[in-house]
Amino acid sequence: MIERPAHKTTGGAAIRLDAVRFDYGDMAMRFDLAIEPSSIATIIGPSGAGKSTVLNLIAGFESPLSGRILIDNEDMTNVDPSRRPVSMVFQDNNLFAHLDVAANVGLGRKPGLRLDEADQSAIHDAIVKVGLAGKEKRKPQALSGGERQRVAIARALVRNRPVLLLDEAFASLGPALRQEMLDLIGQLQGDTGMTIVMVTHHPEEALRLPSILFFLENGHVAASGPARDLLSDRGPSLLRKYLGSQELSL
Repeated sequence: MIERPAHKTTGGAAIRLDAVRFDYGDMAMRFDLAIEPSSIATIIGPSGAGKSTVLNLIAGFESPLSGRILIDNEDMTNVDPSRRPVSMVFQDNNLFAHLDVAANVGLGRKPGLRLDEADQSAIHDAIVKVGLAGKEKRKPQALSGGERQRVAIARALVRNRPVLLLDEAFASLGPALRQEMLDLIGQLQGDTGMTIVMVTHHPEEALRLPSILFFLENGHVAASGPARDLLSDRGPSLLRKYLGSQELSL
């Protein structure tokens, strides 16, 4: 059981992609979507549909040809990634092998690791929250795959940003570990109220959490709504075609 220390609630931010155009090779993409603050959104779709592109546009790693990217009702279209109220966790957790757990988490607080008492307290709280208390001095090679992703999530937490983006963050984990990590994300979202946007190739992950689903096809949002509705046998035909013979437990 994960101990939950007292902490400051982050709160979430609304996200809106307003007529955002982006060209990827010869594919012209256009995204219109809105995500409520303090909600969980899951993005699914075939490879090349634009799932990671949406996250990169929100984070600022890609720039649109036109349109606006709004976060917390502020226009972030031309704002540098470092100044956006966003943290991102990738499938490759980007941990530094020569640094221990505490230092890897501390990078999210201050890249130069010049940490004061408040920083150290935030790092400790984040490590406890993700269930890694007692492993602060371990190097990444001494951790399991799930533990390494917990470190990456803790590093995102200490940044204290209202939006967390997960780009297939658990794809390399087995089914049981993926479920464990999703449950952790659900706990953290409940604790902090942050807005979470998650890209996945596993539609059942959208059902593990109370999420709004966005189905992308050919560079646009082809369907959206509560995951339990869209992934049911009453969902839109194009989504049922994408799912094929997959059986999802509702």
